Amino acid sequence: MAIAATGDSLVRARSLRLPSLPQSRSTMINWAGFSLVFVVTIVAVAVPLLAPHDPLLPVGMPLQAPGTHGFLLGSDSIGRDILSRVLYGVRSSWYAALVVVAVGLLFGGLVGLIAGATGGWVDALLMRITDGFLSLPAPVLAIAVVAALGPGFVHTLIAVSIVWWPFYARLVRGEVARLAARPHVEAAKLAGVSRFRLAGRHLLPGAVPNALVAASLDLGTLILTLAALSFLGLGQSAPAPELGADSARNLSYFLQQWWIPVMPGLGVLVLALIGNIAGDCLRNLMKTS
Repeated sequence: MAIAATGDSLVRARSLRLPSLPQSRSTMINWAGFSLVFVVTIVAVAVPLLAPHDPLLPVGMPLQAPGTHGFLLGSDSIGRDILSRVLYGVRSSWYAALVVVAVGLLFGGLVGLIAGATGGWVDALLMRITDGFLSLPAPVLAIAVVAALGPGFVHTLIAVSIVWWPFYARLVRGEVARLAARPHVEAAKLAGVSRFRLAGRHLLPGAVPNALVAASLDLGTLILTLAALSFLGLGQSAPAPELGADSARNLSYFLQQWWIPVMPGLGVLVLALIGNIAGDCLRNLMKTS
């Protein structure tokens, strides 16, 4: 009987351990996917060391095919190294996406926190302003802002940030309003906790995870949006290396020297894909935690 009981316990223990293996493997994969954000950030910082040539200066014969005469991705119409220009374009696009996400989280999160924690007419006023921004077509508004301010990297960031913060304001406000009805928050109110301390210690920490997941999922969309504005000529002025602008300026070479407009487009594709993968992996990690 004792041997049978011991065997049964071993079987139960093994059956309990086995499901944890796929879950652990899935967690490791999700962490690896999310770590792509840090890998790309490190690569962006190290671009001056990684780029083989100056992206603004001709360094060889023009219109060289990929892999010839030392040009891994080819050269453009005036002999500049396409690989160097793509690397610098990736850096500017990645920095821009991170800046817009940070601004949107800070400003939109603050608006949502104040609205959800205060309630009443303050909540109604802030949310009607937010709804006003959400009712406008974001791409058209961004184009109008850039057109009014003039083309430029900083102006593009301002334009996209203006149309991006309302999403985070709505998200944080909903999370804060949901948390405000929790028993521990009601108990803190009855204990006389100040409104500022209540928002910072009891409401904001509960809204941060979902806001971070939404921000990480936005990275890919932001990269595509910034590249589209650049493609339309609303980004940095020539000869600055920018992925969308480089594709647009060299479309006339597509039939003969296809690599000149295609390589920057592939840079946008890879960067947006990495952003989407990292966002999905962070969402999965939040679900399993």
